[in-house]
Amino acid sequence: MFDLTNPRLWLVGLGAALLSGIAKSGVPGLGILAVPLMALVIPAKASVGALLPILIAADVNALAYHRRHADWRQIARLLPWVALGMAPAYYALGRLDENTVRPLLGALVLAMMILEGVRRRLAWDRLPHHPVFGAAIGVAAGFATTMGNAAGPLMSLYLLARGLTKERFVGTVAWYFFIVNLSKVPVFAARGMITGRSLLFDLCVAPAVVLGSWIGFRFVSRMSPKVFLAVVYGLTAVAAIWLFFPK
Repeated sequence: MFDLTNPRLWLVGLGAALLSGIAKSGVPGLGILAVPLMALVIPAKASVGALLPILIAADVNALAYHRRHADWRQIARLLPWVALGMAPAYYALGRLDENTVRPLLGALVLAMMILEGVRRRLAWDRLPHHPVFGAAIGVAAGFATTMGNAAGPLMSLYLLARGLTKERFVGTVAWYFFIVNLSKVPVFAARGMITGRSLLFDLCVAPAVVLGSWIGFRFVSRMSPKVFLAVVYGLTAVAAIWLFFPK
């Protein structure tokens, strides 16, 4: 499952860590590419578990910059519903085989990409602020993050609809994902998705997260957002579609 002598595994792992670091530096949507890439080199379930510690490292790095700007009321409103959404995903991970999880992960990534594209075209201040809206987003985010570490666009949808400033948005996202990702560790460990070998792999590629953050702050912010995201989304779509085909 985890062949640490496979050079492709290390190449993709370092790439996933770099992408996660860049994403947490303020490039929302970029981190989604790491999800299908990891699933292309190792089994889908194992890839989700292996990616989680990398994401937590990126969360810690993001908190170093944005920890003071969180809106804790928004986090508190979402967390109970997120926990509710995690429950059916935990059940599904224990029942579905690799041949089902792999295309499901691809479909989840594509759905999140479509949602992110729609989010960028609509005026989110017109979205409803009714509690039912927040509950639905929370449940969906809990399911998506547990099944595939792919709830970023849902969180962007909800928080931007709340009218947060850029600083409070980034800080709230940083704390939210740090809390949620930590809560997933025992869930993934119980399903055998986090192992000693996967943790060793994560430890080796984690420094690339810091490098990714530096690249994001230093260079990515100067690039054309439209061109940069178009390239990223194109690569993500290709990788996600590839997951529909068996290895």
